[in-house]
Amino acid sequence: MMNYKESLFFVAKCLTISLEEKNRNEIENQLKTEEIDWDAVVKLSTAHYVFPALYCNLKRAGFLHFLPEELVNYMIHITDLNRDRNTQIIIQAKAVHQLLVQNNITPIFLKGTGNLLEGLYDDISERMVGDIDFIVAKKDYEKSYELLQNNNYNKVTDEGYSFPQFKHQPRLIHKDRIAAVEVHKELLLEKYALEFNYNLIKADSQIINGMNVMSFKNQLSLSIIAKQINDGGIHYKNIALRNAYDVFLLSKKTPVINAFDHFETLKNPLNCFAASCHIVFGSVQSLKYEKTKETEAYLSKFLNDLKHQERTKKEYVKIDRKLFIKTRLNIIKKSLFNKEYRQWLMNRTSDKNWQREKLIQLRIKKTKS
Repeated sequence: MMNYKESLFFVAKCLTISLEEKNRNEIENQLKTEEIDWDAVVKLSTAHYVFPALYCNLKRAGFLHFLPEELVNYMIHITDLNRDRNTQIIIQAKAVHQLLVQNNITPIFLKGTGNLLEGLYDDISERMVGDIDFIVAKKDYEKSYELLQNNNYNKVTDEGYSFPQFKHQPRLIHKDRIAAVEVHKELLLEKYALEFNYNLIKADSQIINGMNVMSFKNQLSLSIIAKQINDGGIHYKNIALRNAYDVFLLSKKTPVINAFDHFETLKNPLNCFAASCHIVFGSVQSLKYEKTKETEAYLSKFLNDLKHQERTKKEYVKIDRKLFIKTRLNIIKKSLFNKEYRQWLMNRTSDKNWQREKLIQLRIKKTKS
């Protein structure tokens, strides 16, 4: 049986074997001499959304014969499904791009969709993508949203009111398209928005395959930001291999060392995630980071948590609760000074479905049998 840490490091190294000879040799030796807990590997790689990427790397290295035949067949099936989905996402994103450009709006595609459009992966099936995210200039923000709505895109929810998002508009879906679309005017929470925003990424954006995407350096930063800042990873001190794999691939185009020097408040959380990538992927040279007291303390906690998963899960529950309370208090605070937040809060608390949901959560009311 492989524990969580062993499974994590095994999967992470497997993700590098197409580009790192040292790791390729180590994984080959491990496959030949050790009994791999494939159930644990499947569970972890699925949870981290890198199952297709794992398969693609093992296939390129010629290692599939080490795996159980049933597992290989399952990996092929899932990877084929994801390739089909990503093919449709690319077609959809290009259609959105054409619609906006025809209306004199230049979108910059972000995260997974941007990576697919620029050809970051050897095989488009490697990346599991949720939404199609793009950012536009603030002057084009409302117009972009209206254009999509006028072209058969509708809000995902029909509550009649939406949370006043700082970064992006409510998600839109098209009944004949596979992915939801998010129109961004910001990339980060308000606290960091002045450091990393549209104006910064527009200055050195690039056109690849006819599509506007961020510079590789900014892509690398956003891959970490999506986990560390927007998803609160800096509080949990854990790693998301989907984001980390993007960081690894992008580090081959722009090394991590000194990549964050132009940031102030963002530099430490980004450098800490880079440090965890460096160690999990097996001290890859392109992932070499700036060592500081903060990064070493972060790594110490990160590695210690991997050894004690049961305790760590309990800590995560406490962090979840703390962040939830902090977010709710912030909403109440904003509602005192912001009419949009105040209206949303009134609509939310008077929503009968929401009231019932909270009563069930508080165990005051039972669910319907």
